[in-house]
Amino acid sequence: MDLELKGKVAMVAAASRGLGFAVAEALAAEGARVSIASRNESSIAQAAHRIDQIAEGCVLATTADVRSAEDVERWRHATTERWGGVDLLVTNSGGPPAGVFTALDDAAWRAGFDLLVLSAIRTVRTVLPVMKGRAGSNILLMTSSSVKEPIPNLTLSTTLRAAVAALAKTLANELAGDGIRINHLIPGRIATDRLRELDEINARRAGIRLEEQQARALAAIPLKRYGTPEEFGRAAAFLLSGAASYITGATLQVDGGLIKSVM
Repeated sequence: MDLELKGKVAMVAAASRGLGFAVAEALAAEGARVSIASRNESSIAQAAHRIDQIAEGCVLATTADVRSAEDVERWRHATTERWGGVDLLVTNSGGPPAGVFTALDDAAWRAGFDLLVLSAIRTVRTVLPVMKGRAGSNILLMTSSSVKEPIPNLTLSTTLRAAVAALAKTLANELAGDGIRINHLIPGRIATDRLRELDEINARRAGIRLEEQQARALAAIPLKRYGTPEEFGRAAAFLLSGAASYITGATLQVDGGLIKSVM
């Protein structure tokens, strides 16, 4: 199947590693030109080098923090200077600290809102004007399985990512008239450094070994394994592609059957 991504210009946030990198890598493999950003200069440079091995000359790396409007604007400018416009946007960020409700003060909530919600808002707002009028433009907002089932000890992520899910649906309705599709992608338990970190936190809370915590997690997944970043990246590439041209306002979960909700 031709995903019709060859030559498309994609901006992928928080793409130095983990799920963001997996999405950028999958897009590059399909012939897209990918502009990737991360707060860490050396990490994003290394990520660009890895992608360049797949698609030489089709990657641009920028050091940018999605919590900064100025950084996002500079990243967008670098992308359009290099390739003349933007067709695809993937919003993404790191996760907020773990913690139960009673452990979180106002500062934690403000920081979490800036990281998860405002980062998506400001990135879409900055990129949208240069997407309008380009055939096949679309935006993918990434969140977490917590938007469908609250995850214990992740109060900030569970609460604030739900706002991003609502934003995705709202934008899909508002921007359909401009020919811009908006979809929402949620990972289940995908084998990244972030997942291992969360497994370690949960193992300490439960007073068990990491291996036992992971075994418990696997037991709750119908497919009995963690997903791979490559599987997640391919799902994202599909939603961003011409093969998904009649899909907008949708939520796709890549979770091995973990989420038990009907809708």
